[in-house]
Amino acid sequence: MSRVLIVDDEPSILKSLQRLLRAAPCCYGGRQFELEVVTASSPLTALQLARTQEFDLFVSDYRMPEMDGIEFLKAARTLWPDAARLILSGYADLNALVRAVNEVGIDRFVGKPWNDYELMSAIGQALAHRQLLLENRQLADLIRLEMGDKSAEQVEAERLERIEPGITRVNWGPDGSVILDDVTD
Repeated sequence: MSRVLIVDDEPSILKSLQRLLRAAPCCYGGRQFELEVVTASSPLTALQLARTQEFDLFVSDYRMPEMDGIEFLKAARTLWPDAARLILSGYADLNALVRAVNEVGIDRFVGKPWNDYELMSAIGQALAHRQLLLENRQLADLIRLEMGDKSAEQVEAERLERIEPGITRVNWGPDGSVILDDVTD
């Protein structure tokens, strides 16, 4: 199951997208993706969700209060670097599109109003591309392990870091003690 987080400040858009993603099949390249859809009406709420849950795909409106879609996707990428990213916007701003590609590495820019088939195809393509990248990374790690370029410990540490960013870093105190992060935020 692929988890999708949709962020848009317009409730009617969120409901429409949620309805579409639950009803329409999501296929690409012979692969079918079952989608679990989570929505948020603000980028800050979406980032709170992304801090506690893993997502395979982020779909964000471009123009929102608090922060624009590019800033949101940059923040989401730091939390889940392997997640696919799409921007959905009613504004055909070429500078925003270039910025989204250069700064965030979005998979697609989809215009509003969207064509249901094209949107589902873009989502399927983004998820298939993500899956292929993950499989390629696993194969490359196996080859590096076989050739002795990496140890099993390095491969495992990288895998853990992808699952839970920051887990392999230790904060040392000046006296050699381990400083635990404040988990009250």
